[in-house]
Amino acid sequence: MRISRTRTAAGLTIASLLLGTLPAWAAPAGAAAPDRGTRAHARARDAVRLIPLEGAVNVRDLGGYRTLDGERVRHGRVFRADALSELTDADLVTVSGLGLTKVIDFRVPAEVRYDGPDRLPDGLVAESRPVTDNGLFVQLMSAIGSRDPAKQEEMLGNGRAAAFMREVYRTFVTDRANRAQFAATLRAVADSRSPLLYHCTAGKDRTGWTSYLLLRLAGVPERTAEGDYLASNTYRAAYDAAVREALRRSGTMRDPELLIPLQEVRADYLGTALSEAAKRYGGFGGYLAKGLGLEAGTVLRLRARLVG
Repeated sequence: MRISRTRTAAGLTIASLLLGTLPAWAAPAGAAAPDRGTRAHARARDAVRLIPLEGAVNVRDLGGYRTLDGERVRHGRVFRADALSELTDADLVTVSGLGLTKVIDFRVPAEVRYDGPDRLPDGLVAESRPVTDNGLFVQLMSAIGSRDPAKQEEMLGNGRAAAFMREVYRTFVTDRANRAQFAATLRAVADSRSPLLYHCTAGKDRTGWTSYLLLRLAGVPERTAEGDYLASNTYRAAYDAAVREALRRSGTMRDPELLIPLQEVRADYLGTALSEAAKRYGGFGGYLAKGLGLEAGTVLRLRARLVG
C-alpha cells in the first residue's frame, strides 16, 4: 500500500502524541489544544453503522468517524460484535458479505461453554483470545441460578455490581495476560489485509475497550471514541430489558433491576481504566507504549489500515 507523504506525516504526529514520543522538531508551532466543546460534540454524532442481524444485537462497523486531522475511519475494515453463537442462516449470509478472514473471540471458556461456540460462515473459525472477566460470568450465573433474592442482593445490591464492573475495567490495565491479548488484537488489525471482527459476550466491555483503543489510535477525538463505547447502551437496551423481564416473570429474580449496572456501559467504567492507565503508565500513551508494548511503527500501520 502506498501512503501519501501528508498522511504519513499526520500519522507519525498522531502516533508520537499517543505514545508520548513526539520529537521537538515535529511539534507544530503555536498549536492550540483540540476543541473539546461544540466541534467535539458534532464529531460524536457521526453515524455508527449497525449490522442488523437476527441472532446478535450489537454488531457494528467501526468506520465512519472523523479524525482530528479531518480524515475518516474507513468502513468495512474492522467490526465489533457481541456473541455470534446464535446467528441464523440469514445472518450467515450477511456476515459472509463482510468479507471477514479473521474473527477474534475474547470470551473465557465458561462463557463459550454456556453460550456455545461462534456460528460462522463456512471456512471461518474464531481465534480464541480470552480476556478475563474477573470471574463475573460464573458469579453472575451462580447468583441468578440460586433464585435467592437475598443472595442476589448481597452480590449485586448497594452499588456492588457497579463496583465489580469498575474492577473488571481496572484489570484491562493491570492484568498482564489481558494486556497481551489486547496488544495482539491491535497488532492483528495493523497487519491484516482483509476485514477483521472481534467480539465478547455482550460486545460492550472487552470489545468496547478494544474499540476505544483503536479509535483513539486512529486519531478519533476522545469524546467521539467514548460515544462509540457508550452506544452499546442504545443497541442493547431492548434486548437487555427483555432479559430482565423474563427473569422477573419466571421468578428467577425478584429484582432484576440489580442487573442494570452489569448490562450497561458507563463513562465511569471507561474512566476507571483510563485512570489506572494514568496511575501506572503516566497516561493513555504510556499504556499503549509500555503496557501494551506498541511501537510507533505498529501505530502507523494501524492508522494506515484504518484511515483514509
